[in-house]
Amino acid sequence: MKIFKEFKEFAVKGNMMDMAVGIIIGASFNKVIDVLVKQVFLPPLSLLTDGVNFQDRRIILKDAVTDASGAIVTNEVAIGYGAFGEVLLDFIIIGFTVFVVVKFMNRLRKRAQDTKDHTVATPKDIELLSRLSELMEEQNRLLKSRSE
Repeated sequence: MKIFKEFKEFAVKGNMMDMAVGIIIGASFNKVIDVLVKQVFLPPLSLLTDGVNFQDRRIILKDAVTDASGAIVTNEVAIGYGAFGEVLLDFIIIGFTVFVVVKFMNRLRKRAQDTKDHTVATPKDIELLSRLSELMEEQNRLLKSRSE
């Protein structure tokens, strides 16, 4: 029953919902990047290289062996570097996009934590800590002026 209680606390705190939303958005984002690479970036690249389809590019290590009737006896052994290049391009695009989004979010977070910047609402905890810090500085100034 303890594990059920811990799970309930986890779900109530919102962590589970945040994770679910992140996973759903991540899966959708993956589909968008997949289509972007396959339908937007690779066709012009293929056109520039006289119609070479990069997804089918491979280095054949051993040809397929067929019998007299044309049935495959031994499958072809090949290194599919074209598919690897496509996945690598996906990774670079996803990595760059995540970098830009995180950079944007960090910029917003810094603006939100700056109590002097009134264009963005400062979270209450940051605002209270800032006020507390200002009050302590003022108290220290008063104590120093009394002792002098």
